[in-house]
Amino acid sequence: MTKVPNCMSSGASEDRQSSGQFSTFVVADLLFGVDVLHVQEVLRNQPMTAVPQAPSVIEGLINLRGQIVTAIDMRRRLRLPARAGDKPPMNIVVRTSDGAVSLMVDEIGDVLQLDQSAYERPPENLDGVARELIRGVYKLKDRLLLVLDEERTADLTVGAPVQ
Repeated sequence: MTKVPNCMSSGASEDRQSSGQFSTFVVADLLFGVDVLHVQEVLRNQPMTAVPQAPSVIEGLINLRGQIVTAIDMRRRLRLPARAGDKPPMNIVVRTSDGAVSLMVDEIGDVLQLDQSAYERPPENLDGVARELIRGVYKLKDRLLLVLDEERTADLTVGAPVQ
């Protein structure tokens, strides 16, 4: 099991249209955004069914009103430290080319309308798996918004350690 679900090739996701509106969320102290056109819904922590022998980034499966959705722990996906404290994660369910996937995040932010002229390619010094999952960056007043590529995030072969 390497993809959640089987996603399109890496180049195809860059062709997806952007609305300029981004649903934001926080993982560790990083602010991420996904285009609102690709967000199905935002949920509180949900009961999950564990998946035996699944990659460690997969937290489990959620039954979302009859739709089975794979939940990916974004801290593990980005190789960040585990969530501290008792605060349960939130779920942002995004639509990929092969179905819905839940991204487990620390907190949900606002929807931001951003001007395309403020968009920049990911910085060259961005390291690790984040470099492969970030589509671009917007400079905000007090921080950076990292635009997450939900297709590549759901494709667990992207950023996987070489074995």
